[in-house]
Amino acid sequence: MRRWPAEPRAASTATAPGSPARRALLASTCIGLAGVAGFAGLVLWPQPALADERVSALLREGGVAIAFRHAYAPGTFDPPGFQLEQCSTQRNLNDEGRAQARRLGAWFRSQGLVPAQVRSSPWCRCLDTASLAFGRVESWAALSSPVGRDGDERARQVKLLREALGQIPAGRFEAWVTHQFVLQDLAGVSTSPAEALVVRAGRDGVEVVARATLY
Repeated sequence: MRRWPAEPRAASTATAPGSPARRALLASTCIGLAGVAGFAGLVLWPQPALADERVSALLREGGVAIAFRHAYAPGTFDPPGFQLEQCSTQRNLNDEGRAQARRLGAWFRSQGLVPAQVRSSPWCRCLDTASLAFGRVESWAALSSPVGRDGDERARQVKLLREALGQIPAGRFEAWVTHQFVLQDLAGVSTSPAEALVVRAGRDGVEVVARATLY
């Protein structure tokens, strides 16, 4: 039987991820970079508050999935010989990661947004992220880590995810929790722990219509 994580410790600094001070810092950084964007060729994402509003509007419009990299799990890869059925053999969320996941759930509740489906990679750190955020989760092999698979297998995985995106109707959205490598293969974007990409099916593949840190 799986043991669910213990309650996280409270954030110890005013600039913890998702705190007002952290958001203000990120916003001021974006404003400072704007002055050199034309010279350096930088791509700037919206300020956090504006990103939140855009994400909320897109989810209400539907026809999209909001895809997350799992919340913070210290380390890089799973230990040799890990087993999907045994969380203790895998790289797992720590207190910070569990707190991130809970804050994601709080954001959705504050917006009155409920995913039509919550789907996750079978890896425990992904299932835990989804469960702590949304209170429910469906394990979906299509969101599994592609590490160790050949190019053809990874292409088939991306094809399956694109097809699933195309089947999400207007007025509904799904929440997907997966791995950095899956999001790179699907959308060509490198993400931070618990970062969100709002994606939809496009004519030439997958379109990233928003990117935000909601926790």
